[in-house]
Amino acid sequence: MRLPTALLLLTGGVLLDGVAATGDVPSPTEETEKITPKVFIVSMFTPEATVWWGISQFNLLAHNISLPGASPLFPNVHCTATHEICQLVTGEGEINAAVSMTSLAFSPLFNLTTTYFLLAGIGGINPQLGTIGGVTFARFAIQVALQREIDLRELPANFSTSYFPQGGDAPYEYPGKIYGTEVFELNDALRSWAVALARHATLDDSSAAREYRANYTTPDGVYAAGTREPSVVECDVATSDVYFSGKLLAESFGRTIDVWTNGTGRYCTTAQEDNASLEALVRAAAAGLVDFARVVVMRTGSDFDRPPPGVNALQHLVYNRQGGHGPAVRNIYQAGIEVVGGIVEGWDEVFGKGVQAGNYVGDILGSLGGEPDYGPA
Repeated sequence: MRLPTALLLLTGGVLLDGVAATGDVPSPTEETEKITPKVFIVSMFTPEATVWWGISQFNLLAHNISLPGASPLFPNVHCTATHEICQLVTGEGEINAAVSMTSLAFSPLFNLTTTYFLLAGIGGINPQLGTIGGVTFARFAIQVALQREIDLRELPANFSTSYFPQGGDAPYEYPGKIYGTEVFELNDALRSWAVALARHATLDDSSAAREYRANYTTPDGVYAAGTREPSVVECDVATSDVYFSGKLLAESFGRTIDVWTNGTGRYCTTAQEDNASLEALVRAAAAGLVDFARVVVMRTGSDFDRPPPGVNALQHLVYNRQGGHGPAVRNIYQAGIEVVGGIVEGWDEVFGKGVQAGNYVGDILGSLGGEPDYGPA
């Protein structure tokens, strides 16, 4: 990574950014023009954030803006000199993401009505659809752990998993009680643009990742996608504050996604923040502050969500060196810079006026209008 060492001091995993500590933009007055970015990059923690710093295309640290309500670890928004491109670091987990994103979306400092949001982070990946180092773009984000749970030691004999839905009696039923954050659907036409742009990238890889991928070779080829080199894939993301891993949990949540999206979703990546960030954006869109049709969710595979044949789940999750973290972080930038640059360069021709969605866009409640093509009738 091309990172000037003077910019960073990493102590115990906490980002200490002396340049950004105080902020350089005051709270707006009636005379102060609001900041109107074309693209807002949303990162979740230090590696995802710093991969965008010190790059040749633009300087995200030209302006460091104090944001009330932001994470105590990441108190500032970073913007280029022209404010065309900005970055928020939410902090990890659903609560941090929800509060940080809400603070941004409702901040009087910004006009975000035409801004594109690129939620760009690393996550686990399903070897049936992708591989470590690979890049994914989601149409659906599903809050898979928003369910009831029974300890495995007390599991009924007819249950195949310890999770079953709110208001339900058994696994894989449709939830009988809806909270409103279970499923979000994004603009599929915009996703197609993002995928086409990202496919111009040369993706990073590592020898350790290549070596670990080979373990997923099976006679039936069920994990063939996991054995291949990194590529760009269209598939969907599961949100859970629990960092889950293992064949049984992955298959269980995969079935949950299938049920909750009425068979449309394709589970391939895991995340801790996406549904939380999307809920904040839906509420801001309902208030006329953002355009939810201008949201892109990109996750890169840092580790497989289940072990290869012959390896137990604990060994795979905790002890095995998969080699995917470094390439996944670097490919946030490698693929993401194509998306960000494409939006800015194509603003007058395409993106300024918006990309018309051909599918339903919004939450499970229909909060922004239209009828979801999933959920209870």
